[in-house]
Amino acid sequence: MRFARVRSGLAETYEDATAIALDSNGNVLFSTGDPDAPLFYRSAIKPFQALAAARAGLKLPDEHLAVTCSSHSGFPVHLGIVEAILSDHGLSAHDLRCPPDRPSGRAASDLQIELGNPKPERRFHNCSGKHAGWLAACAVAGWDTASYLESDHPLQQSIIEIMADVSGLDPEPVGVDGCGAPTLRGSVRGLARAFTRLAADPELRPMASAMTRFGALISDNVRPAGRTGAWWGGPQKTGAAGLYAMTRGGISIAAKSHSGSAEVAVAAALIAAEKVGALTPAMLDALAPQINPPVIGAGRPVGRMELVEA
Repeated sequence: MRFARVRSGLAETYEDATAIALDSNGNVLFSTGDPDAPLFYRSAIKPFQALAAARAGLKLPDEHLAVTCSSHSGFPVHLGIVEAILSDHGLSAHDLRCPPDRPSGRAASDLQIELGNPKPERRFHNCSGKHAGWLAACAVAGWDTASYLESDHPLQQSIIEIMADVSGLDPEPVGVDGCGAPTLRGSVRGLARAFTRLAADPELRPMASAMTRFGALISDNVRPAGRTGAWWGGPQKTGAAGLYAMTRGGISIAAKSHSGSAEVAVAAALIAAEKVGALTPAMLDALAPQINPPVIGAGRPVGRMELVEA
C-alpha cells in the first residue's frame, strides 16, 4: 500500500505500508505488502502484557486496566490513574523503571509546565501505565519489583509465553523497547492473529472491554488512534515505529508503516477495514481526516495524504 502526501496539487513524498485483515478463524480477508516481515511489536501488545499482570493476580477497575493497556498522552486523568495504581499497591513513582520523559501530548506537556512541572518525570512517560500495572502485579505476586524489566523475570517470561500462544510465532530473541521493557518479535500477521484472540478469548475479555469503553484513556482524543477509537467500537492500539492493530465484529486488522508513521499505519488499517466492509458510511465520513490526513501549510490545509496504490 502506497500513500502520497500531496501539497498544493503536487505529490511531494511517498510512504509505504503493509496491512492485513483476518476473520475470526484467521482466514485472510485482505492483504498488501509482506505481512510476514519480522518486526518488534513495541506497544501494540499492551493488552497481552496486561494479561500477564492479571495472571499474576492483579485485579483493577476498568479505567485503571485501560491505562495499563495505554500509550497515554500524559493528561491529568492518565497521571492520576497511574499514581492510584501505584499507591493502591504500596508503591510510588520512584518504583517506576521507565525513563523520565515529557508528556507525549503537546497540550498535556504545556499544561504540566503551567502547573510548575517543566522537567521530565517517569510518571509522564507514555508507558507509565503499563509499568504501574506490572509493578502492582509484582507486589500482588510477591515478585521482585526492582528487576521487573529483566527478560528472565517471571512477569516477562509470562508475557513471552502469552505472545507465543496468541500470535503463533516465536517472540524471541527479545529486544529493548523505548521504555526499557523487553520488546518481542513478530510480524503484522502475528499481530492480527493476536488481536483475533483479544476479541474472542474470555481471559482477554476484560482488556478488550476496557480498551473499547475508555478509548481516550488508551491514547487521547487528538492523535489518529484516539480519534479512530472513538468511532471504531472495538479495541485498537498503536505501537512505536508505525504499528497499529484493531479488532471488532470478527475482523482483526494490523498495519505497519515502513517510515514509522503512526498516521500512515492508522490510515492503512482504516483502508483495509473499508475494503472488507467494516466501516459504515457514517464512520467513513467521521474518519476522513484519519484516512486522508491533511497536509498543512502556514497553519491551514493545503493538501492531503492520498492512497495511490492498494
